[in-house]
Amino acid sequence: MPNLMTHLKKVSEQKPQATYYNVDMLKYQVSAQGIQSTPLNLAVSWRCEPASTDLRIDYKYNTEAMTTPVALNNVQFLVPVDGGVTKLQAVLPPAVWNAEQQRILWKIPDISQKSENGGVGSLLARFQLAEGPSSPAPLAVQFTSEGSTLSSCDIELVGAGYRFSLIKKRFAAGKYLADN
Repeated sequence: MPNLMTHLKKVSEQKPQATYYNVDMLKYQVSAQGIQSTPLNLAVSWRCEPASTDLRIDYKYNTEAMTTPVALNNVQFLVPVDGGVTKLQAVLPPAVWNAEQQRILWKIPDISQKSENGGVGSLLARFQLAEGPSSPAPLAVQFTSEGSTLSSCDIELVGAGYRFSLIKKRFAAGKYLADN
């Protein structure tokens, strides 16, 4: 508690006009213990031909991974594609191709139980190639979430005279990869 009081005093001196101060009380990392413990299950399939590559990413929102099911926000799927891509077609939902970095990016605002099909979906793309075939590459995914944890870890303040006015729980994808 003395460390917390020192920290709050320092923060209040830096921002005297603030009505409240956020303090990170606990930060930790969780290692996934198989597909049942990941909030977004993924399956990636590639069909690599000399002149074209088809990429399909299937995803499924997993309520079982969270203590309280909450939406995954700002979900980004990023995949590098080699083989000299000359044209991108049949992209569902729409995505952004970065020719300089040779990668495709899908952005989905949020995925949850309330999403279309209960958070189950597919991302599809066909690439026309000049120097194919492509080599399958790992898919990287990023997202954040507020209001729940993946570990069921909680915090409680024990002692008289102090209280929490607000407890925020959140998690974010760290190294979240899927291979073919």
